[in-house]
Amino acid sequence: MLRRAAVRPYKLLSVLLRYPDEALVEAHEEIAEAVASLPESAAKRSLVAFGEYLAGRDAVELAQGYVETFDLRRRTSLYLTYYLHGDTRKRGMALLRLKRLYAAGGLELATGELPDYLPLVLEFAALVPDEVGETVLREHRPSLELLRAGLHEAESPYAHVLDALCAGLPRLSQLERERVRKLAADGPPSETVGLQPFAPPEVMPGSRP
Repeated sequence: MLRRAAVRPYKLLSVLLRYPDEALVEAHEEIAEAVASLPESAAKRSLVAFGEYLAGRDAVELAQGYVETFDLRRRTSLYLTYYLHGDTRKRGMALLRLKRLYAAGGLELATGELPDYLPLVLEFAALVPDEVGETVLREHRPSLELLRAGLHEAESPYAHVLDALCAGLPRLSQLERERVRKLAADGPPSETVGLQPFAPPEVMPGSRP
């Protein structure tokens, strides 16, 4: 599953950002081999550092750290459209667009997760041609940078994974940097008038494309 990581590391990053279980612990050597096969780079060094965090920890300890990091902190959510749209109707349309994009690319959402869940975005990027995967990730670059900053602020080992991901993407433009600064200062938008459920029924887990 991870042997293509040397060419396209998105699948490896997706695996590392999913909820850790016994399978992840058992795959530790395979993960280490996939990281070792990467060309020398800042991304590889970051993943080596994350591998050191994984080593010697059991599934219970990893799961506790994961929940504390991603489930209990809004500033480190793995749901990318939240950073840009909050729980607004615009977020619902962004989720629907992603779901349709996945369907067109042959990725079936069978995990019960919303389509903006970062491990799913990375799985899609690993499935489609390089330029398509990079385009999708670049569209969510402000969210990735905000997540990365939140992880560093929390001193989370998962910051190494986001460092590796962002190191493989083009540098932020001036416009993107300004947008990240504004979102960091203002937080996600909100709706208080005429609020409807943020996602249309067809985008929710288990519904058809």
